[in-house]
Amino acid sequence: MSLYDIEVKTIRGEKQTLAPYKGQVLLIVNTATKCGFAPQFKGLQKLHDTYKEDGFAVLGFPSGQFMNQELEDNAEIAQSCELNFGVNFPLYEKVDVNGSTAHPLFQKLTKDARGLLGSQRIKWNFTKFLVNKEGKVVKRFGPNVTPEKINEEIQSLLGS
Repeated sequence: MSLYDIEVKTIRGEKQTLAPYKGQVLLIVNTATKCGFAPQFKGLQKLHDTYKEDGFAVLGFPSGQFMNQELEDNAEIAQSCELNFGVNFPLYEKVDVNGSTAHPLFQKLTKDARGLLGSQRIKWNFTKFLVNKEGKVVKRFGPNVTPEKINEEIQSLLGS
């Protein structure tokens, strides 16, 4: 199954696939507004703003699987991201990223780009998956890798 065929829901509950992003470079991130890594939202927004005209998008998928560091309600999550971090890149509904209830998107991402020692499991919030224009996951970044440190790899995939 292609990454673009996977059904997702926007933060407002609208069903769609990732097909509108075909041909773009993507950075897909599991987020959490109450996490210590939440200041990365600003860096993610900066990446999105810097490269969106070149065919790049950051896609945020909130998850509460790590010490419940995400708000319960999707509307509250959207409001918190916008007000506290200035986020306007696409956000999707809160999902599970690990285990038997993991969203199909994260099942695919973690299968295609394994973590340390070949682990599929996401260890914490703000794990990032870089996807090329063909929809292939090319790299996985841990939470400690700040958005600024991904700049060169995004430029390379964009052909800049």
